[in-house]
Amino acid sequence: MPELVVQLTRVGFLVLLWLFVLAALRVVRSDLYAASGLKVAMPGLRRAKEQKKPRGNAKTPRQLLVTHGALAGTRITLDGRPITLGRADDSTLVLDDDYASTRHARLSLRGTDWYVEDLGSTNGTYLDRAKVTAPLRVPLGVPIRIGKTVIELRP
Repeated sequence: MPELVVQLTRVGFLVLLWLFVLAALRVVRSDLYAASGLKVAMPGLRRAKEQKKPRGNAKTPRQLLVTHGALAGTRITLDGRPITLGRADDSTLVLDDDYASTRHARLSLRGTDWYVEDLGSTNGTYLDRAKVTAPLRVPLGVPIRIGKTVIELRP
């Protein structure tokens, strides 16, 4: 009987080891796809319909300001080019944040509005208190949270 218990324990540990290896490979695969720029289908994501709203005499954003986190006070001038956020060295704003993914989020200009889009990050991107699941328009002064880092668009 003890021989049977030892064999079952060995098989159980082997199964747990393989589950751990498969989970690690899944994480590495998702990071590689994100780093290569390929789009991976994420269940439940749908494109938001863009609606043009009259802006009147509203101020246009001129810079991106980091308000909280390790890079607090950092400013990036907005020149119309997309801004990538994440831990990757080639990101526009390289985040030194344990909760940020390699390619975490992107800010892009569409017409006269800036939109934030989560790039399949592990911990998510939040606009104010709402989780970003599709590209969302970013109003002036509304916080975008990535882990412990908070950024805002400023005039």
